[in-house]
Amino acid sequence: MSEDTHPSTHPPLPPTTEDDRVSWLRLLRSRRVGVATFYRLLAEHDTAQEALIALPGIARSAGVSGYEISSERSVRAEMRAADDVGAQMICVTDPTYPTLLREIPDPPPILWAIGDLGILSRPMVGMVGARNASSLGTRMARALATDLSKRGYVIASGLARGVDTAAHKASLKGGTVAVMAGGVDVMYPAENTVLAEEIAQSGLRISEQPVGLIPQARHFPRRNRIISGLASATVIVEAAAKSGSLITARNAAEQGRDVLAVPGHPFDARAAGCNQLLRDGARLVRNADDIVEALPELVQPSTQPELPIQTAEPRVTRRPTTNTPPTIPEPHTAQTRTLRETADLHSEILNRLGPSPLAEDQLIRDLKAPAQKVAPALLDLELDGRIRRQPGGLLSLN
Repeated sequence: MSEDTHPSTHPPLPPTTEDDRVSWLRLLRSRRVGVATFYRLLAEHDTAQEALIALPGIARSAGVSGYEISSERSVRAEMRAADDVGAQMICVTDPTYPTLLREIPDPPPILWAIGDLGILSRPMVGMVGARNASSLGTRMARALATDLSKRGYVIASGLARGVDTAAHKASLKGGTVAVMAGGVDVMYPAENTVLAEEIAQSGLRISEQPVGLIPQARHFPRRNRIISGLASATVIVEAAAKSGSLITARNAAEQGRDVLAVPGHPFDARAAGCNQLLRDGARLVRNADDIVEALPELVQPSTQPELPIQTAEPRVTRRPTTNTPPTIPEPHTAQTRTLRETADLHSEILNRLGPSPLAEDQLIRDLKAPAQKVAPALLDLELDGRIRRQPGGLLSLN
C-alpha cells in the first residue's frame, strides 16, 4: 500500500468519542490501508465509519477478493494493551499532536505516546548518527545535545546505539523524545531499556506502530521521517555513505527543514555520509551556536491545525509557505464506469508507470483524462497493490 498522503479540501473530522477513535484505528489497521489511503478514504467519505463501510466494495472493484476490514475486537485489544503500558493515543487532529509533524507530507494519523505530552509543544532539534559511532562522534553528540538542552531545545532521536543514545542521555534533564520503530513499549535495542524507561519519566516515547510490535527492517525508514518531521532542523553527527541517518537527512530536506552535519576526516568511513551532505549543501556544524543560528531562518509553525498537502513538485530545503489545498474531485464510483473502460484505464496507467517515480499531475496530463476519472482508478490500483504512492505526489509501479 501507499505510504503518502492525499490532498483534501478540508481536514478530517476529529474523532470526538471512543467509538470514533476505534473507527480511526480500524481503518488504519485494515489490510492494504497505509497512510495515503487512510487520508484519501477520509477525504472521500468524511468519517472513518463511512470509509469502513465503503472499503470492502472498493476492494472488490479493484479485484481484491475476500477483503476484510480490521475487526473491532482486535483494535480494542490494541487499545487495552496501550492502556496497560500507560500509552496515550494522539490523533492528527488532536491539539496535542505536534504542529510541525502535522505539516509533513505523510504524518502518522495516530501516534502512541508514553511520557509527558507537553514536551511536544516545545521547539525541537533532531539528532541522529552512526550506531557504531566513534568516541569523537559520541562526545560531539553529547556536547551538542547538552548545550541545546540548556538553551531550551528538546532533542528528538531514534533510541539507537551510538549517537542516538548519547544524544538522549545528554538531554534527559532538558527534554528528549525517542521515536520508536516498533511498538512504543518494545525496548529496542534491549541494552537501552533503562534509558527508555528514564525517557518515559522525564521526556516522551512515541510510535505510530501498534503496541507490542517487534520492529522489522522496513519500519526504520518510516520511523526516520517522524524524527525529522518533529524538528525544525536535523543534525547528522556521524554517518556512513549508505546509512539510515542519510534517510533521515533526505526526509528533512523533503519536508522543507534544514539539514546540518558535523564534518569528519576524509579517511573515516563513519564520516563519509556527513561529508557528502556538506558537499551537497548541508550546514556545517562546529558547535551548538551553528545549529541555533540556523533555526531563526525557519518559518515558525502555525497555531492552526492543518492537514498536510501533497504536491507534485519535489520538496525544497526550506519550509515552503502554506498554499491553498487543491480541490478534490468527487469520487467516481465503479458503478458509473463500464468494466471495459475501467480495465482500459488501468492498463493505460500501468503502461505509463515504471520503477522510476512519476508525478501524479504529469500522469494525468499524459493520459489526457479528467482528474475525477483518474483518481478512483489510482485508488483501485493502490488497493490492489499494483502501484505505490511516494512522498511528493509521485507514483511508481509496486
